Amino acid sequence: MTDTTFNILIVDDEAGNRQVMRQILKDSYKLFFATDGNEALSIAEKAKPDMILLDVMMPGIDGYETCRRLKGNTDTEDIPVIFITSLAETGDESRGFEAGGVDYITKPVSPPVLLHRVAAHLEIFNQKRLCEEIIKNRTKQLQESQESAVFMLGDAGHFNDSDTGSHVWRMASYSVEIARACAWPVEVVEMIALAAAMHDTGKIGVPGSILRKPGKLDAEEWKVMMAHTTVGHSILSKSNTPLFRMSADIALYHHEKWDGTGYPKGLKGKDIPQSAAIVAVADVFDALTMIRPYKEAWPVDKALDEIKKGAGAHFDPHIVRCFFDIEDEIRRLKEFWDEREKDGNPQ
Repeated sequence: MTDTTFNILIVDDEAGNRQVMRQILKDSYKLFFATDGNEALSIAEKAKPDMILLDVMMPGIDGYETCRRLKGNTDTEDIPVIFITSLAETGDESRGFEAGGVDYITKPVSPPVLLHRVAAHLEIFNQKRLCEEIIKNRTKQLQESQESAVFMLGDAGHFNDSDTGSHVWRMASYSVEIARACAWPVEVVEMIALAAAMHDTGKIGVPGSILRKPGKLDAEEWKVMMAHTTVGHSILSKSNTPLFRMSADIALYHHEKWDGTGYPKGLKGKDIPQSAAIVAVADVFDALTMIRPYKEAWPVDKALDEIKKGAGAHFDPHIVRCFFDIEDEIRRLKEFWDEREKDGNPQ
C-alpha cells in the first residue's frame, strides 16, 4: 500500500527534470518544487519536507553548498538529502556524502530506481523518527515518574509534622532562585527545585509527638530529631541518579553550619556541599517566616536580618550575598506563597 503521508521537495533548475520526477512520484507523495538552492532553503524551512531530491549543478549556490546549509540549520538538519546528478558528475560522490547527503541517483532518472531509493530512505528516516519519538515519550514518562516520587517523598517527610504541605515547595522555590543567583547552570537549577523538596524526607522516622511538640525539645528528643538527616540520606541514597544524589546530600547536610557547629558531621566551610548550603538559607528563612508550634511567624525584615547575621557563622557568606542580591524576588515569592495558603492551595 502506497504511503501518501510523506512530503518530498524536488530541487532542479531544469523544468524537464522536475516534470520527469513529478510524473514518477506524484501518485505516491506530496511534492514541492524549487528551481535553485536559495529557494530550496526557504521552502525546506517552511514546509519541513520528509526528503529532498537535490540537483548538484544549479545556478547560484550548487547542490553541495545547499546541502551543507540545510545540515547547518537545526530546523532542517535531519531531512535526508538524495543528490540527483548526471553520470559525468558521479566522480564527486565523496563531496556529496561529506556535505551530508545520504545517496546519489544518476540522470537520466530510472523510475524503478527512483521509487525504490526514495522509499528505502524514507523507511530509514521514518524508523529513526519513530525511535526518537519512543525515546522522547519514555524519557517524559520517566521524568514524570521521578517527579511523582519527589512529591510523595516530600509529603512523606512532613506527614507527622506540624508544617503545612507548602513548606517543602516554598523553600524549594527559594532554593531555585538562590541557585540561579549563584550562577548555577540551568539544568542543575532545575534539579535543585526537586532535590530541595526532599530535604526533610528523614522526618518520616521521627515520632509525631516530637515533631509537633509545642515547647523546646529535651536532649533525648533533640537526638532523635537530628537523626532525620541520616535517615533521609539513607532513603534517598538508594537511587544513584544525579537528582537523588543531590537530594541525599541535601538531606544529610542541610543542618551543617559554615563555622563547623552544625550536624550530623560537623562539616565546615567549603566542605559542605553547595546544594545543602543553599537549602540551609532557604529552609531557615522559610521556617522563620512561618508559624510553628513553638513560635509565631517572624516579619520578613526580621528574618532577613537574621540571615544576614548568620553569614560566616551559620551560612556560607557567598550564598548569603547571592540571597540578598535577589531580595526583591524572595519577597515576591513569599507573598505568592502566602496568597496560595490563604486560597487553600498550599502546593
